[in-house]
Amino acid sequence: MGLKEVFFLKGFFDRHKLFVDFLAMVLGPSHEIVLHDLENLDHSIVAIKNNHISGRKVGDPATDLVLKILNDKEMQKKEFVYNYSGYSKNGKRLRSSTYFIRNEDGQIVGMLCINSDMTNVLKFMDSLAEFMNIQDFEASDQTISENLSSSIEDLTLTSIQSILNSKSVEPERMTQEEKIEVVSELNQKGTFLLKGAVSEVAKHLKTSEATIYRYLQKLK
Repeated sequence: MGLKEVFFLKGFFDRHKLFVDFLAMVLGPSHEIVLHDLENLDHSIVAIKNNHISGRKVGDPATDLVLKILNDKEMQKKEFVYNYSGYSKNGKRLRSSTYFIRNEDGQIVGMLCINSDMTNVLKFMDSLAEFMNIQDFEASDQTISENLSSSIEDLTLTSIQSILNSKSVEPERMTQEEKIEVVSELNQKGTFLLKGAVSEVAKHLKTSEATIYRYLQKLK
């Protein structure tokens, strides 16, 4: 990236930071507003308001959904995704929406996200359910979900555990083919776009980093 482009993007994101402040003031404290700069996925959050909802801060990494989008050409054709389920680290249920920020070439360079805390809404619905037949909150797009992690380790661990929990064999007893399948699923999620992901995956699959790199080469 040239120096001219670096300065352009800095001003580009500075303008969007003002929008983060604006949305936070308009929507109120039950809505977390987050701005991601995708130039550095390990520290992609460049602005965040009402972060008591997820516990994240500026400098924290991208989410599993951000990685998935960057690894999915079909999803990149969208301009935004909205009203999908999000989950904070402590299990708080959120309704989330993400707008894709593009540069002059149409490439996604950032994302503006709104995470709405549904805790009070769900409590209210539970109370009403005693008297009326009201369904639980359902996301508009149930094919999309997101986990809001405050560290690369947590983000990687969440992705690994979700896959390992679906397997009937513990990592210590997995065959090479089964481990390659796990690596393939993580690769589809975009997990390996993060620095340090290979080390974390190797640790949980009870193998070496060199072996994980070899599996990734086989998958290309």
